[in-house]
Amino acid sequence: MADKNKRLDSNVAGNFFVDATCINCDTCRQLAPASFEELGKFSAVTTQPTGDGPTHQAYQALLACPVGSIGAEQSDKVRMHDAMASFPIQIEGEVSYCGFNSEKSFGANSFFIEHPDGNWLVDSPRYLKHLVEAFERKGGIAYIFLTHKDDVADAEKYAAHFGAKRIIHRADIEAAPDAEWVIEGADSLQVMPQFQIIPVPGHTAGSMALLYKARFLFTGDHLWWDPLQKRLAAPSQLVWRRHVLVNSIQKLLDYPFEWVLAGHGDRTHLPAYEMRTQLQALAERRQTTRVVT
Repeated sequence: MADKNKRLDSNVAGNFFVDATCINCDTCRQLAPASFEELGKFSAVTTQPTGDGPTHQAYQALLACPVGSIGAEQSDKVRMHDAMASFPIQIEGEVSYCGFNSEKSFGANSFFIEHPDGNWLVDSPRYLKHLVEAFERKGGIAYIFLTHKDDVADAEKYAAHFGAKRIIHRADIEAAPDAEWVIEGADSLQVMPQFQIIPVPGHTAGSMALLYKARFLFTGDHLWWDPLQKRLAAPSQLVWRRHVLVNSIQKLLDYPFEWVLAGHGDRTHLPAYEMRTQLQALAERRQTTRVVT
């Protein structure tokens, strides 16, 4: 729970605030971009929300914050309840953002795919009663796809509760040594008619992307949308092999997709041709400089 005595001076005056426990993971800025911005090494409230929409988003950010660094001087129980009930948040169709990001994965996003042949969890949120019950209402979880070793979080608990199969690459197996399904090698794998696993080593040796319906690409920490520069981006720090990362970016040019749903960084939706143009531009920047620009 946020401590008003640790309220950062960078917050504007008003009800919502960020305290000094912030880890600057970007969760609040994704959920409530009208209210939260990055200032220095932390997020802060730069505009107090007014109106139903921005206030709802601010409460969603408060709940999703992995370290509880967002607070409200005067909490509205009804709005808090409504924000809680909104998770998982529908992105499009049967794909949702789970919320309740975990500190264990430095606040990484996780996603839920509702599917008649078994539901999928992509990376793991905090293990919470609210989410467990929400997933139960949707038919449980059959598969937990782990994009890489950093974002495993509470996957073991969800797997135990739902009897789900955890999917991880052999190269990152230390993060889930008893995973039920281990992916080998560098070749893409069509695991079901609408699900394709694409190894994309670079950030870690075992990084993978999941392509659903040739539209939704779940990328972990391999690829994301930069809202400031309005283009796709990839990691420049904490990279296992830079040249391998470049090759993995180019590899994705073989696949059509319209959504980038990232563990860290913003998600975005573009027409498939425009997404490919963005990806080609990123690949060319990386080929030229060998560092992210």
